[in-house]
Amino acid sequence: MADDTPDPIETLRRMWSAAGVPLPGMVAPTLDTDELDKRIADLRTVEQWLQMNLNMLQATIQGLEMQRSTLDTLKHLGGQAPAGGEAPPNPFAQMWPWNLATPPAEPPADAPEPPRKKR
Repeated sequence: MADDTPDPIETLRRMWSAAGVPLPGMVAPTLDTDELDKRIADLRTVEQWLQMNLNMLQATIQGLEMQRSTLDTLKHLGGQAPAGGEAPPNPFAQMWPWNLATPPAEPPADAPEPPRKKR
């Protein structure tokens, strides 16, 4: 009974060679310095692209961690969600500038009027 499963290394080699990217260690080294310089430049470009993507990924993760920490802090400061299945109020609604300004307090009806300035 013959084994019909393909060799994984051969499959990988065919896949990568079809893409035009040789697998390291699978090809004979070249003695052409121009070819080596081209490969080095290409790999440095890929390295820079990967480094940029890694930096963006790390910044995104850090931003999400800060957002999570802020939400946890606001949740603990504001108490738990209201009972009855209601949605919790938006903790950021109070942070908008128009919500920070408090309206002037109305004096009680029986309070004496403040003295007026004399002109």
